[in-house]
Amino acid sequence: MSQPPISLIHPTGNPFARNAAVALGEAGLLKEVITTVAHNPAESFNRYLKLLPVSLSKTISNELGRRTWIPPNNLPIQTHPWREAIRISLLKSGLNRHLGLNSQSLIDWVYAGLDRHVAQHHLQGLAAVYAYEDGAATTFEVAKQKGILCLYDLPILFYRMAREIQQQEAQLFPELSSSLQAVREPDWKLRRKQQEIALADHIFVASSITQQSLLREGVSSDKITVIPYGAPIDYFQPQPKLDKTFRALFVGRVGPRKGVHYLIKAWQELRLPQAELMLVGVNEFPQSWLAQLPESVRYIPSVPHGTLNEYYSNANVFVFPSLVEGFGLVLLEAMACGIPVITTPNTAGPDIITDGVEGFIVPIRDVEALKEKLEWCDRHPVELAQMGRAARRQAEQLTWEAYRESLARQVLSLLKIK
Repeated sequence: MSQPPISLIHPTGNPFARNAAVALGEAGLLKEVITTVAHNPAESFNRYLKLLPVSLSKTISNELGRRTWIPPNNLPIQTHPWREAIRISLLKSGLNRHLGLNSQSLIDWVYAGLDRHVAQHHLQGLAAVYAYEDGAATTFEVAKQKGILCLYDLPILFYRMAREIQQQEAQLFPELSSSLQAVREPDWKLRRKQQEIALADHIFVASSITQQSLLREGVSSDKITVIPYGAPIDYFQPQPKLDKTFRALFVGRVGPRKGVHYLIKAWQELRLPQAELMLVGVNEFPQSWLAQLPESVRYIPSVPHGTLNEYYSNANVFVFPSLVEGFGLVLLEAMACGIPVITTPNTAGPDIITDGVEGFIVPIRDVEALKEKLEWCDRHPVELAQMGRAARRQAEQLTWEAYRESLARQVLSLLKIK
């Protein structure tokens, strides 16, 4: 093939997007990556950061570090950073509040802007485009007119199922409704989501629950491929636990969509002696809600990703009771650290663990089931440790390399390339 036929578009460059780009690059299919900001630590720009005040330099360095994206095989990576730079500046300065702009509306502005730009300037000479939820509608519309194959990646439940669950939750807990984003998504955004799946020639998802959310919409099963994400087994490693406290850990956005309020209720009712529930991540509950936590529950705001290994390793079990999820990469991070997991069918749990082997699957909203499994974990330390070792072994099978091989193989098949 004289010219790689696919461009991959993702506004922020999450781990799954970066690995998808590597998969296409390794298969000789990638023409270019298109994103907003892609930081390369080797670039000369970094030396100019040293000229800035230390606090500002550190802030910029941390932000850029989160945006590191080095394209595979030195292929081009096209960046269009101005909208993202404005978004970050508004949020960091607090000016967005004075302008009546919330963080989600700014993200939507960035995604839609990049989508329009790609449709206008980046669809020449392609056989296919690979794009993600909320950033593909306009690109796919123009690509269809040009006879370009539209490959869609949906990292989370399709919106209708996600909205139904969160609407139910808002009815059960009216005081938490302000923290449930899907209840408030504007009609124009929902129409875009519908347009994206209608225009997509093939849809890639990472879990069976996301597949189920599409099948409910009438999408043909032949149009969907499930490929679980990979475990960061090199980055996250088992480490010795530093104390004897029984500790359950949650990592992620601490809010009702993740089912954290059910976990807290289960923990309060269980009253395990000399035990701790630790919550790590950005607080998405209403203001002051977490101030009511009992002494046995410790909340830690968002921490650098590189420090999470020590949090996982100092836990006995990882609990992720999410109501709405597409996968939950934190599950594989915990497993890579040799920590068993308790999670729900609304995550990738059923795709990556066997109930009772590497952890447990419990129904969503089931406080009693959470209590039962947490109490078992506390009372069976030897068996729990065996589960942790099984979790690490399973993580070693669910590698990003396996993800990339499966993705490349399926894309080649769709392009009818032998």
